[in-house]
Amino acid sequence: MNRLSFMFILALLAVSAARGEALDSLALLVQRGDSLMLQYNTFGALKYYQQAYNQAQAQGVTRFSMDADFSMSKPYVPEDRVPRQIRLKLADCQYKRANYRQTTELLKNMPEDSLTHDAFRQLANSYRQQGDVDSYMYWASRLLEHYPMDGEVVAGLTIAYARSDQPQKGIICGLKYSLKDSTNILVNRALADAWFMNRDFTAAAMMYDHLLEQGDSTFNTLYSAGMSHSQTGNLERAYDCLSRALLLSQMQHAGCAYRLGVVCIDTQRYEEGLKAHELALELLKPDTTTMKAITLSQGEGYYLTHRYPEAVNAWKRHLDYNPSSVATYYNIANAYYYLLKDDEQAERYYQHFLDLARREQNPTPQLTEMMGKAEETLKYYRTSRR
Repeated sequence: MNRLSFMFILALLAVSAARGEALDSLALLVQRGDSLMLQYNTFGALKYYQQAYNQAQAQGVTRFSMDADFSMSKPYVPEDRVPRQIRLKLADCQYKRANYRQTTELLKNMPEDSLTHDAFRQLANSYRQQGDVDSYMYWASRLLEHYPMDGEVVAGLTIAYARSDQPQKGIICGLKYSLKDSTNILVNRALADAWFMNRDFTAAAMMYDHLLEQGDSTFNTLYSAGMSHSQTGNLERAYDCLSRALLLSQMQHAGCAYRLGVVCIDTQRYEEGLKAHELALELLKPDTTTMKAITLSQGEGYYLTHRYPEAVNAWKRHLDYNPSSVATYYNIANAYYYLLKDDEQAERYYQHFLDLARREQNPTPQLTEMMGKAEETLKYYRTSRR
C-alpha cells in the first residue's frame, strides 16, 4: 500500500470516529432530556434538548438513530438541518412550557409526513394560542387530511370556521365527521354552535336536544338550546332549558336571567319573568370598587391632558359610585371656576363640597385649607354678583 492510500484511510477512520463520538454525545443529551421529561421536569429537559439541537446543527448531523427513532424510515430532505427526532422532542418540550412561538418555528417547515400526530396538534394549537386563526385553520385542516377521525380537532376547526364568519364551512367540516360518528359530543356541540351562528335555529335546536339526550346537560348546552327554541317559537321548551341553565349558573348569569324573563312574560309567567329581569339588572350592575378606580383615574388623565370638560364628566361619573368623595366635588368646582369659566356650576359644586366637608369631625389640615379656599371663592363670587 502506498503512502497516499494509507493516509487517506487514516483520514476516513478519523472522520468516522469523530462522527461516532458526535452521535454518542447527541444520544446522551437526548436520553438525559427524555429522563427529565418522564419526571415532568420540562425546565431541565429543555436544556439538554436545546444542547442536542445546537450541537446537531453546528456539526451538520441530519440523521440520528435511537431505539424509538421513527425518522430513519423517512427520506432525508435538505430542510432538515438537525435530526427530526431532536427537533420534535425540543418542540414538544417548548409546547409543554407554553412557548408557542418557538414551537411553531420548530415545526412549521417540516415535511408533513415527518410530523407525528402530536406534532401536528402542537403546531395547530400553537397558532391558535397565539391568536393566528388563519394559520390554525390551515394546519388543523392539514392534520385532518392525515387523521380524519380526530374529533377534537374537527370540533375546534368547526368552531374556528364559524367564528371567522364561515359557519357553512364549519357545518360541512362537522357533518363530514358525523357521517362516520354521530355520537361525539365535542363535534356535536361544535356543529350546534355553527348552526346557531349561521342562524339556522331549527337545526341548532335539534342538535342541542340531541346533546341533552346524550347527557350533555352543561350550562352552555342548556342556555344555547333555550335561545334556539325561543327563536323557533317553542317557548315551553325554551322555558325548560333556560330555567335549568339559570339554576346551573347558581343564578349568576345575567344574559340567561334576561332571556328567561322574556320567555316567562311571553308565556304569561309574569311574576317569575319580572323577578328574572330584576335579577338580570342586579347582575349587570358594574363593580363599584372597580368603577370608582376607573372613573377617578379617567378624570385625572383627562385633566392632565387639558381635556377639562371630559375630566369633569369623568369625575361626575365617579360621584355616582363614590358620592361622599369631598375631594372630587372640590376638583369639579375648581375646574368649573378656573378653567371652564362656569361660575354657576362652580358655586353649586363648591357648596356641595362644603356641605360634606363640614360634617367631618376631625378634618385634616389639607381639608381645612381646601374649605378655606372654597369659602373665600364663594364669598368673592357672591359679593361680585351684587
